[in-house]
Amino acid sequence: GRWWGVGSWDVVWFPKFLGCELEEVRQDYARMRLAYRPEFRQPAGVVHGGVVASLIDTVVVPAVGSGYDEPRQLFTIDLQLRFLAAVVDEDLVAEGWITQRGRQVVFCDAEVRSGSGTGAATATPTYQAPSQLSG
Repeated sequence: GRWWGVGSWDVVWFPKFLGCELEEVRQDYARMRLAYRPEFRQPAGVVHGGVVASLIDTVVVPAVGSGYDEPRQLFTIDLQLRFLAAVVDEDLVAEGWITQRGRQVVFCDAEVRSGSGTGAATATPTYQAPSQLSG
């Protein structure tokens, strides 16, 4: 459906700028890949935590949006993030899924792994999904 277009917009929104690629989306679930770039490193030579956090914040968007027939604006209202291991010179793969939906608040879980499968981070993002689009 509609959420397969995430990251391939004509406008360069932040996820497209990063290079997020949607690999799978279905009801309440999404998986994305972020190809490694040297610019993602911090001075210690590992992928910057902000890159990991941005991927987590992005991967749940199509999962959240998959639950609505009409377009909604989606806003992160909380993000609890736990780093597990550093990633060095590898792609990042993120999965996000819905754990509970309210009328306008959606609770999620997400994880990021290195391209070789090492767990890098887990998170519990919470989104607001108001039913009325604001102008």
